[in-house]
Amino acid sequence: MHEDRISALSALLEPLAVRGEPASPPSDDRLAEALVLLRKLIFPQLRRGSATGRGPSRPAESGPELARSFAALFEALAQDAYHASGLPFDQAVVERFLTAVPAIASRLESDVHAAYRGDPAAQNELEIMVCYPGVRALFVHRFAHLLDSLGVPLLPRMMSEHAHRETGIDIHPSARIGDELFIDHGTGVVIGQTAVIGDRCRIYQGVTLGAKNFEREPDGSLRRGYRRHPTLEDDVTVYAGATILGGDTVIGRGAVVAGGVFLTQSVPAGHLVTGPKLQLRVLSMEGGI
Repeated sequence: MHEDRISALSALLEPLAVRGEPASPPSDDRLAEALVLLRKLIFPQLRRGSATGRGPSRPAESGPELARSFAALFEALAQDAYHASGLPFDQAVVERFLTAVPAIASRLESDVHAAYRGDPAAQNELEIMVCYPGVRALFVHRFAHLLDSLGVPLLPRMMSEHAHRETGIDIHPSARIGDELFIDHGTGVVIGQTAVIGDRCRIYQGVTLGAKNFEREPDGSLRRGYRRHPTLEDDVTVYAGATILGGDTVIGRGAVVAGGVFLTQSVPAGHLVTGPKLQLRVLSMEGGI
């Protein structure tokens, strides 16, 4: 009787069950596995060494083995992304991506150094590699941005959303980010598709680099492919909770944007932007609130 009822109920979902063709996008689990391999390849400090006598024995991880495993897994993910998007697989893209990995590794080492210099709470660079969400999100972004620039479908956005779920930091893969960016704490940071960030910038939690408005085509659809997000020139600091909007908004070199500021206009180099001064009251709580 129970089986008959389940069959009758499932028949109600038949229109969904039979529609469309499966696209078979890349597996989230395999993507996560590939990123773990890539992190260990880039940061050898994260690899397992020889057994220490504590805990279960596990084999040491060698760089060449990690390289082979990642290359094979990445090629499979790229193939899945092209096929799911209905495009012919471009073998040359895999070679161009892997050729560029060592240069990105060097940039990521500089990002770690910048985080250590910028955070007095950091004990050492290993702690930053293992624990800091800003470095983890930037690690994923640098490779997602490369894939995006190579025209690889689907995979760059899947990578950015993987980092978003893991860190709370949302960076579109098309955003252009210079060297030695330090995203401190990081939760709630949003960096839009056409944002440009220069070298040695610092961004704190809750910062949005977003669009001021959305232009439309004559048919009413949203216009695509134009600058909607702001530019931070070199050495800019944006403190927690600030919102900076607009494709024509440029924050000049060395400028500082205070926490909680809502900004839709450009700022000259070397200037400080603050919000209105709050009037605070400090009251005794002896009689309750």
